[in-house]
Amino acid sequence: MTEPANTAHDEDGPLVSLCRKGDTDAFETLVKRHQKKMLNIAFRMTGSYEDACEIVQDAFVAAYGNISRFEERSRFSTWLYTIVVNRTRNHLKKAETLAGRREVSLDDPVRSEEGGICLEPVSAAPSVLETLEQREAQARVRQCINGLDKEFKEVLVLRDMQGLGYEEISSMLGLAAGTVKSRLFRARESVKNCLKKLIGRP
Repeated sequence: MTEPANTAHDEDGPLVSLCRKGDTDAFETLVKRHQKKMLNIAFRMTGSYEDACEIVQDAFVAAYGNISRFEERSRFSTWLYTIVVNRTRNHLKKAETLAGRREVSLDDPVRSEEGGICLEPVSAAPSVLETLEQREAQARVRQCINGLDKEFKEVLVLRDMQGLGYEEISSMLGLAAGTVKSRLFRARESVKNCLKKLIGRP
């Protein structure tokens, strides 16, 4: 019997096997290994650190409870990404139903995965003006990304911010690779056009 595709290259495989035997320490290792990336995805898609924490916590609980159903036809991280994305989608739908789409204030500080305030990467002592310019530019990009429809925003986050491949994104979202590429192109064009308007260029 041949081994499922990607299983041989999945470094999480041995830990997953231990989890299936009830090894909670192995699952804790998986959590520590993947929680930052998962939290980053949920945060980028929701704009809320608190919501992202809740989503990721629920996703890990669901993953542990369903570990026996993981068929290893994809990497464990891909399976986990799928759970996080689906939980995030459900969260956004629920939020829209209850209170309408929540707007993210551009004046709010960006929170890191650890809960601290995330500033731009510090170079060798940037000036106050440089820091302000960087923050203003990043705020404009966030504004344009937050203005995307969910189906375009999620592919942009997964591809351009998380660096996932087209096949992996296709598997996660249940979309054809061509659809992923089309949505990504439209998302990038929308962000580019939005930035042009914000900075006053034709």
